[in-house]
Amino acid sequence: MKDDQPISTDILVVGAGNAAMCAALAARESGVEVIVLERAMEKDRGGNSAFSAGAFRFAYNGIEDLKTLMPGLTQEEIENTDFGSYPEEHFINDMFRVTQSRCHPELTRKLTKESLSTIQWMQAKNVPFVPIYGRQAFKVDGKLKFWGGLTVEAAGGGAGLMKALHETANKEGVTMLYEAQATSLLSGEQGVYGVSLKRRGKTTKIYAKSVILACGGFQANSAMRTRFLGPGWELAKVRGTRYNTGDGIRMALDIGAMPYGHWSGSHSVCWDRNAPEFGNLTTGSGFQKHGYPLGIMVNANGERFIDEGADFRNYTYAKYGREILTQPGQFAWQIFDRKVAHLLGNEYRSDLVTKIKSNTLEELTAKMEGVNFETCLKTIKKFNSAVRTDIPFNPTIKDGRCTVELHVPKSNWANTIEDGPFEAYAVTCGISFTFGGLKINSKAEVQDTGHNSIPGLYAAGELVGGLFYFNYPGGAGLMAGSVFGRIAGEQAAEHAIRRKSTSK
Repeated sequence: MKDDQPISTDILVVGAGNAAMCAALAARESGVEVIVLERAMEKDRGGNSAFSAGAFRFAYNGIEDLKTLMPGLTQEEIENTDFGSYPEEHFINDMFRVTQSRCHPELTRKLTKESLSTIQWMQAKNVPFVPIYGRQAFKVDGKLKFWGGLTVEAAGGGAGLMKALHETANKEGVTMLYEAQATSLLSGEQGVYGVSLKRRGKTTKIYAKSVILACGGFQANSAMRTRFLGPGWELAKVRGTRYNTGDGIRMALDIGAMPYGHWSGSHSVCWDRNAPEFGNLTTGSGFQKHGYPLGIMVNANGERFIDEGADFRNYTYAKYGREILTQPGQFAWQIFDRKVAHLLGNEYRSDLVTKIKSNTLEELTAKMEGVNFETCLKTIKKFNSAVRTDIPFNPTIKDGRCTVELHVPKSNWANTIEDGPFEAYAVTCGISFTFGGLKINSKAEVQDTGHNSIPGLYAAGELVGGLFYFNYPGGAGLMAGSVFGRIAGEQAAEHAIRRKSTSK
């Protein structure tokens, strides 16, 4: 198409990440014409999904379910691995537990119920999956054991996920338009019928029988972060794409959509203190630092400020970035000793990390930039004396190996920090995505302020509100994007077909 010439299509998808591409592929199954708008250039496509580690949380009953996703599993892998199970009731209980029972019941049940069938559908769309051995399994008694409800990731992480989805979309006839920023929705008495957009400096329109918004939250918009998340959030690093600036949310609100969800909440993690302001596809999720349950974190005052062992990191990592942002200087240091260093993930071994290593605690704390080293040394010694060393350490379960009589306790996996060499890593807050967005129903139809569906408008992915509050179970974001993206595509296609038939 010419950049300034209006065109028409059946389905228009705004965004090109995981949720968007699942929507496009699902719609295409009905034989309708599908166009996808990607604000970025082709080399930067994929939204936040491309920056993710690619983990998916889904319900499964055992190895037979997993073999449908990973037919290449060898007999040796099966025999030497405890994959466990993660029934639907565990998934839904985790969702309600970590969100303090605020997640939308109907959407949450839809997510958990359709998670397995959706990821199997993705596998049939040529998305390859593999076990998350490197980040989610520890060896216990000679056998690898998975923990925390996460077992499977897209091969190649987020980059591999987006490569697979885009290749399938290309084969199935989905049209991609790059460097195309949607600016407003076209709507009238009959609902939404397209978008206005800017493409390579020129303004035009695309008319569509159904529009699906799947272009992310507002985490890359510092003004919106500060307005809705609160003072100081302009200082956070952005883990992913620079293009998720809240456009889809704004466009929908402009035509009367209902704002919904935890608008002052976000998925925010421990991120390398000296990482760039926005994500880099070359490093992907490499600046994350999720090993804190194995050690301790201290702030600029040299004091601990969170319970590093409150739960598996899958259920705490998305809220601890916020805690770091509230600390003096918006940073912290993670500290580990030789006993646990070998259990840290690969992101701790990258040449890009802000790391120091010393043979003594005195030398280590003196090197920790910005930290009161005298107080820090006292904090570590007090922590060491409080550890219940009589309780066995087991990183695959909540082992109850705790501290006693500390103002800030550590509830599990408490190990003394006394065996050198010692390692410390500087971290800050890295925001992944925002929790507030648009209200949808179980058909992914966007709701207006009167709680009615807006005809022709659907939404999926991070701009949907109501699923996550305060916190987040790891891997649920990509899964929610896939489930509701697929639903949005199916429903949008049905609506487009109905509009076609009535217009004849």
